[in-house]
This record gives sequence, C-alpha cells and structure tokens, in this order.
Amino acid sequence: MLALLLLAGFAWLSLARLNLKLDFSVLLQFRYRIWLGFLTTIGLSLASLVTSLLLGCLLAMGNKSRVLPISYLCKIYVQFIRGTPLIMQIYLFFYIVGTAWGIDNEFWAGVIILSIFESAYISEIIRGSLQSVDKTQLEAAAAVGLDKRQTLFIVVLPQLINRTLPALAGQFASIIKDSSLLSIIAVIELTQTIREISATTFALFVCYIFLGLLYLCLTMPISLLTQHLEKRFRYEA
Repeated sequence: MLALLLLAGFAWLSLARLNLKLDFSVLLQFRYRIWLGFLTTIGLSLASLVTSLLLGCLLAMGNKSRVLPISYLCKIYVQFIRGTPLIMQIYLFFYIVGTAWGIDNEFWAGVIILSIFESAYISEIIRGSLQSVDKTQLEAAAAVGLDKRQTLFIVVLPQLINRTLPALAGQFASIIKDSSLLSIIAVIELTQTIREISATTFALFVCYIFLGLLYLCLTMPISLLTQHLEKRFRYEA
C-alpha cells in the first residue's frame, strides 16, 4: 500500500509540475472502439499463447533429438529468433514470407508472428527445466518399479510445472505486451486503437495512461493465477 501511495504521489507531482489535468471522459465516446480493440488483443494473445506453447514444446524436444539435422535446425531457429528484434521479424514474416505464401489476413499473420517469436523463448524455458531434473530421481523411480509413464506423471511433471510456471507466466505476459507491435502491420488491436483515438482527440497522456491500465488488467490476472498454481503444484524434491 505504501509503495502504491508513493507511486501515485510521484505521478501526481509530475502531472502538477507540467500543469496537466487528466480528463478520461473524452474516451467515453470511443468506448465501443476501445472494447473491440481490447477483445482483439485478448484474441491475439490467447491464440498466440496456445500456439507458441505447443511450438515451444516441439522445439525443446527437437533440440534434444539424436537426429542431428533436426537438433541443429531447432538450435539455429532459436538462436535466430532470440537474436533479432521482434519488429524486424514482423516486417520480415509479414511483408516477405507472408506475401510469398499468401497470408494476407492481418490477425492470423499476427498470431503466427507472435507464436514464432515467443516459442523460441518458451522452448529454452522448457529445455532448461528438463535438464534440471536430476537423473538420480529417474533411476530411483525405475528402481522402485515405476514405468516410463508413471515416472513422467509422478516424478517429472510435478517438478517441471513448479519450475516453469514463473518463467512461463512472464513469457505469457510478454506476449500480451508484444502484441502492441502488431499495429505496424495494421492489426487493429488495443494499441492501434488508442493511437488512432489520441490522433483524433489530441489527449495523448490520457490515452496512453489508460492504455497502460488496460494492459495491466490483462497481465495482472496471469500473475495472480500463476501464484495460485505454484502453491497448488508445489513439489518438494
């Protein structure tokens, strides 16, 4: 509470020094457009969350494959995606790859781009968690008569869930925030909607402060849900 009061006080003092008054009522006339942009961002994020998680799991398994071409292909993919900025990848995949393969729907192009970008990070999270499982635990599971399926569900998965949830939550929140960059390919999501409204009303500070609050409404539940799941699936080695 004290931290929130300090932040609110600092924000109020900054606005006072600039002699700015925030009037959020100017946004009421655009509430329908804001709501549509909000729903579009949710749709983009949910579709990208599912797709990137599936692709990330495949990449993590491919990275550990004994088939060298598959292993090296996954490693090169991850290094390229993680080593280049998202904005470059948006231009590359939409205007070159997307045009070449006839992907002209901005929404689904955005889902594909976000999934490709985020899956590289998710694959590393999963791969690191897999490597963190002590091999002696697998040997002990085999010694007490557990088969591979039982070992996976009783020994491996509880540890993976507990170890990957915090990092995955941060990555999922990142997907929501990164979706704002899709405005450069004319996806009418939340950021693009607010940008258009601010250009109409000239209420720049009001619009972007409100935009930040809307993104918090999306990312905070993920953080709270993750904390609940961490307690639910807590595993003591």
